[in-house]
Amino acid sequence: MFIVSGTGRRLFRELLVALALASLVAVAASAVRAEDTLAAIKARGVLKWGADAEGGAPFVFPDPQTPEKLIGFEAELAGALAAKLGVKAEMVQNQWDQLTPALLRGNFDFILNGLELTPENQQRIALSRPYFVYAQQIVTRKETEGLTNLASLKGKAVGVLSSSVAQRLAEEAGIAGLKIYPGNVESFRDLKALRIEAVVLDLPIAIHYAKPDATLKLSGPAFAPGYYAIGVRREDTGLLAALNQAIEQLAADQTLERIYQKYGVWDERQSGLKDFKAEVVEQKATISTLREWPKYLPLLLRGAVTTVGLSVLGMALAVKLGLVLALARLFGVAPLRWLATAYIEVIRGTPLLIQLFLIYYGLPEIGIRLNAFAAAVLGLGLNYAANEAENYRAGIQAIPHGQMEAALALGLNRWQALRHVVLPQALRLVIPPVTNDFIAMFKDSSIVSVITMVELTKVYGMLAMSTYDYLGLGVMTAGIYFALSYPASILAGRLEKKLGHDRR
Repeated sequence: MFIVSGTGRRLFRELLVALALASLVAVAASAVRAEDTLAAIKARGVLKWGADAEGGAPFVFPDPQTPEKLIGFEAELAGALAAKLGVKAEMVQNQWDQLTPALLRGNFDFILNGLELTPENQQRIALSRPYFVYAQQIVTRKETEGLTNLASLKGKAVGVLSSSVAQRLAEEAGIAGLKIYPGNVESFRDLKALRIEAVVLDLPIAIHYAKPDATLKLSGPAFAPGYYAIGVRREDTGLLAALNQAIEQLAADQTLERIYQKYGVWDERQSGLKDFKAEVVEQKATISTLREWPKYLPLLLRGAVTTVGLSVLGMALAVKLGLVLALARLFGVAPLRWLATAYIEVIRGTPLLIQLFLIYYGLPEIGIRLNAFAAAVLGLGLNYAANEAENYRAGIQAIPHGQMEAALALGLNRWQALRHVVLPQALRLVIPPVTNDFIAMFKDSSIVSVITMVELTKVYGMLAMSTYDYLGLGVMTAGIYFALSYPASILAGRLEKKLGHDRR
C-alpha cells in the first residue's frame, strides 16, 4: 500500500489542472487557426483555389477567344463561391495528381478540380458537401465494337488519368494493360494514334473531348456514379462550413444548374445532390513505408529496371551518334558540317520535354508511331547526342595537331590517323564528361513519365500519392538512384586508369 503525502497529492492535482488547461489551449488554438483562415481570406479579398488548367476542359481552361481568361464550369463555380464570401476568386495552377500535397503545403486555400469524394481522399483532407454528380465513361475509336464495360477491357491497352477513380476501378477489375496519364488530353491522343484501345475517365471530360470528335465515340452507358467535392485542410473548419453553406445556396437558387447547362454537363444525375448523406470515414493509421519496406521496395526496383534500360540504351545511342556528329562537324564536307552544327545547336537549345512530345505525339501525325519505350530511348539518345558531340569535339581538338601530321607523314591516310592515333587519345580525355552525362541521364530519364513510361520516379510518385509517405519512399528512391549511379562512377574511374597508360 502506497501512502501519498499532502505535498504529493497537491502536485498531482496541479499536474492534472495543467494538462487540462493545455488541452483547452490546444483546442482554442485550433479553433483560432480555423477561423484565421477564413478571416485571412476576407482580409486579403482573394479566395485562392488550386486546379490544373492544362487540358482541364470542361472544368477550367483558357478561353480560346481570350487566352488570358479562364473559363469552365468549375471556374464559374469558384467565382460564384467567392462572391458568396464577398471576395474574388484566383486560380493557382498545379499538376492535378499533386493537388492534395500542394494544399497541405499551403499553396492555396482549397481544391476545386474534379476532386472525387472518396474514402482515400477523406483520409488526408476534409471534403465539402458535393457540388456535382459524375460517372465513369468508356471512350473508343468510332470503328471499335464490343468495349462497353470494364469486363470487356481485360487484355486491352487502356488509358486512365493518374490518381483517379477510373484508375482504381480499372485496377480492381484486373485490367493489366493500363497506361497512366498525367492529364486528360494525352490519353485521347494515344487513342487516336492506335497506341491504346480505350480510355476510361469521368463523363464530363468524355463529353467535352470525345463527343465532338468524329473519330471517337462514347462506348456503352456511363457507370459508377460518384461526387465531386471541394478539398480543404482538416483544420480549416470555418472555411469548410462557409463553403458548404455557399454550395447549398447555389444549388437552391439554381445557379449550379445554370452553370452546368452552359457547359453541357447538366443531366438527371445532378438531382442526386439533394439526396447526399455524408458517411463517417474511419481514419486509417499512417503508413510508414520504411517500416514496411518489403512491400514497397520491390515495386520501386521494378521501376528501377525500366530506368536502367532507358538510360543504357539511350546513352548507347547518344555515344555513337555523338561521335558521328563530332566527326562530321570537324572533318566533313561543308553541307555535313552545317547539318551537324545545326543539329547540335537546335537540340541543345530546346527542352527535352518538347522533344519527347514531338517524337511521341507529333510523329504519329505523319504516320510514324513509336511505342512509349522506343520514343523514350530515342528522345533521350537524340538529346544527349548533341552534348556528347561537343565532348568529343573538345577531346579531339585537345590533341596536338602534330599527332595528325606525324601519322600522315608515316603514310597513314586521314581516316587511319583519326582512328588509330587521334581518337584513342581523345576518348581517354572525354571519359569524365561522358560519365557525368550518363549519371545525369539516370536522373533525367524521370521526365519520360510524361509519355506514359512508368520508371522509378513515376513509381515513387504513384506510391507516395497512395500512402502520403513522401519521406520514407523518397529515401528509398534516392538510395536506389545512388546505387545505380555510383558504380558507373567507379567503372569510369577504372576505365580512365586503364586508358591512361601513356601517362605512366
